[in-house]
Amino acid sequence: MKLSKWFRVLLLCFVFFSCESKKADLNETLADEKLKVENTAKGKLFIIGGGKRPPELIRKLLTVSDFTSEDYLVILPMSSSEPDSAVYYASKQFLELGISEEKIKGYNFQKENNNPNWIDSLEQAKLIYISGGDQTKFMDVTLNTPIQKAIKSAYEKGGIIAGTSAGAAVMSKKMITGDEFKHPEYTGDFKTIEADNIEIVEGLGLLENAIIDQHFIQRMRMNRLLSVALEHPRETAIGIDESTAIIVEGDSATVAGKSQVIVVKNKATKIQKQNGLLGGDSLQTQVVLPGKKFSLRNH
Repeated sequence: MKLSKWFRVLLLCFVFFSCESKKADLNETLADEKLKVENTAKGKLFIIGGGKRPPELIRKLLTVSDFTSEDYLVILPMSSSEPDSAVYYASKQFLELGISEEKIKGYNFQKENNNPNWIDSLEQAKLIYISGGDQTKFMDVTLNTPIQKAIKSAYEKGGIIAGTSAGAAVMSKKMITGDEFKHPEYTGDFKTIEADNIEIVEGLGLLENAIIDQHFIQRMRMNRLLSVALEHPRETAIGIDESTAIIVEGDSATVAGKSQVIVVKNKATKIQKQNGLLGGDSLQTQVVLPGKKFSLRNH
């Protein structure tokens, strides 16, 4: 009889602690859920890793955007040191694919000149295309202005926001500038995985929990992406190769074009640092082929 009584007590304790454990797990899960990407925009992002843009890639962009004869597109060349040339060459590709000239607008916004007619036209555009060049230059003109607001509004309402090279980098909330704090002379090489080295500033914020790198495989930028992933563990670090794009819709992305996309997710809770070097043992890496899809969620 006494054995039976103690057995019941032990069973009750087991049930109690089991419930508490499940409750803790549930709370942890709910906390993680809040950190997940929740992209509710009705539009899509078409993010190109730079390099040549084959006609089939631009044709895919037009298909994804459901572009019709009633629509128009806007080219934003503010990243470029030669904005007129950027508009010309981007327009040329669209013209060659059958888009009429009157449906293509080029708006070279200036820092102190936000033409209200241009702003309204930008917000209503079916497709917004951001050229390559210098992403910092683009954000210097755009950050916290009606231009940024109009781009976001167009995306949220169903527009397609596309960009190549610098135009790809600006998509994320945390933007890689291309500069290094510890190696200020730009060489194009990223030879180390160091702490506090890669400069990150604010981008457009169309991707809330992801950071974009471009020209990725062609220019061997894995060290930079690993550094970014280690120091920003809540972000999905994405390296897009040349002549390749990701099509973002909701919380996932599909690869299009000629090459691969590298995705690095940091599952570690703490960053490891030693003599200025970065370390980590919980990195998840994907090499995503054209036509394949991957999740933007990191947790």
